[in-house]
Amino acid sequence: MVLLGACAGWSLITAAAHDGRPEGMLLAVLAVAAGYAAGRVSGALLPVAAPCAGAVAGLALAVALPGLSPGPWYTAPLGHAGATAALLALATGAACCAAWAAAVPALRFALRALACAVVAAGGVLGSAAGCAASAAVLLCSLAAGAARGRGAWLAGPAAAAGLVATSVWALAADALPGGLAGALDDRFPAHRTGLWRDALELAGRHSGLGIGPGRFGEQSTAAPRTLLSDGRPHSALLQQAAEQGLVGVFLLVAVFCWVLYALWRTPRSTPLALTAGAALTAVAALASVSNALSFTAVTAGAALLAGWATARPWAGVGAAPGR
Repeated sequence: MVLLGACAGWSLITAAAHDGRPEGMLLAVLAVAAGYAAGRVSGALLPVAAPCAGAVAGLALAVALPGLSPGPWYTAPLGHAGATAALLALATGAACCAAWAAAVPALRFALRALACAVVAAGGVLGSAAGCAASAAVLLCSLAAGAARGRGAWLAGPAAAAGLVATSVWALAADALPGGLAGALDDRFPAHRTGLWRDALELAGRHSGLGIGPGRFGEQSTAAPRTLLSDGRPHSALLQQAAEQGLVGVFLLVAVFCWVLYALWRTPRSTPLALTAGAALTAVAALASVSNALSFTAVTAGAALLAGWATARPWAGVGAAPGR
């Protein structure tokens, strides 16, 4: 709660300094707080049914609302929309978490079949990133069954998310070796990398307070030239750096690290905690290269999953942290 309060307070400070619009950040903080609280409560009362219902709801949203982004549906490697891919990853994680919480083998098999259906839905929807992220979450969940300690296993997702974020930052700064930079440039549209470079340039000039929340579209030189631009750099990390300075980046990273710490300390079983960590890492990676976190369904869904994975079931379901 201290971190979420700091995120809300800092967005108001930076908005006041540069006449910004903090409503988007405040809505995201509210969605995270409400989703996490709802996840803790529903996960305590219904440790299997709640994440199962969440998985079905996430899949239904991805199928019924494929055009979550108001801008163009970018091509490889994001498939359609980053938000759609993030919803599919969260739905897979929720189904796998419900499977690990279930005690009946037949129910556990059915829930894993639901997770496989979510992976297949990503291919049907044409979301390459959604299909890949969902498959990665499913494979990590199956591998988590053999895990004994969770610290080292959670360090892997943290390193993966950090690698993606660092690569995007280095690509925007033209700091990558020629071969690697060329390979990554080929994977992303030219206007996407142009937005990233603009965001990093603005962050360099306004590293203290940023340019103010919601003002990237006004200050960027690349955004007005982008077809159907939504005024965002399509990278949560670079957007925070440009609009709220280095303090905003620190708060964003701190929230993610706190979630991993909460999963490390959760009384739920180790496979369930590692599954949630894999799904949330997939969302973090997608948010580094898209505008996934700009949608309330994604932020609330990620908080719900974190709440389910850290809830204390009333019936005593779940293992001790060391198991």
